[in-house]
Amino acid sequence: MEVKTLDLNGITYIEPVTGGAPDWYWGESFEHGDLYEAEEVFRAGGTVEGRHLCIIHYPDGAVYWPVPKQPGTYPDNPVYWNGDIYLLNVIFPEDKLQILRFRCDTRTTELFKEFPLSLAKDCYNLRLDPDPLTITRQRCGTNEFEILWPEQVAFYMQDTESFFLREGDRLYFSCWYEDPDYRDTVNVRNLQGELLEQLDGDLRVMPNGEVWWLR
Repeated sequence: MEVKTLDLNGITYIEPVTGGAPDWYWGESFEHGDLYEAEEVFRAGGTVEGRHLCIIHYPDGAVYWPVPKQPGTYPDNPVYWNGDIYLLNVIFPEDKLQILRFRCDTRTTELFKEFPLSLAKDCYNLRLDPDPLTITRQRCGTNEFEILWPEQVAFYMQDTESFFLREGDRLYFSCWYEDPDYRDTVNVRNLQGELLEQLDGDLRVMPNGEVWWLR
């Protein structure tokens, strides 16, 4: 058995980049946990030491570090869209929320968009989603779903709904019920939050971008 060794600064879990990029994987370290936990450390007066985030090309195993680990900076959540990889990056001391673009052809990183961090009330469930490229947030305890960019959208979901996919103006939410038997559905909503259709079972986006309907 051939074993390829990758030096990932202690990162021991990787997964395919979301959005249909079967030849790209990513992994991250958890110095302060998730993004919202790093924000809590900073707001409490602590020091955010940064984190390692790597992007890996398959099958050669080439490793890239799109954001150097540095104090106050916390990258997160890369997605593949239109041939490149995009990721969120927060610079807490400068109150900045960035979208960075990693060009898959040149293997270089550039600033794509920048916003004040106040664009989001907080970083809980803050994430980047593709098609189109979208910053979303699912607020804790209120069942409110938000699109922060490129549109500004907010509406309420059911208690057990969770957003997982955007396709144009169609938003896909996984949902579960116990009435009385347990069952899964996918609720498809428009940008106004109106329910367009409900699919029994679940949808899975595969590494090549294909969507499988499990029912």
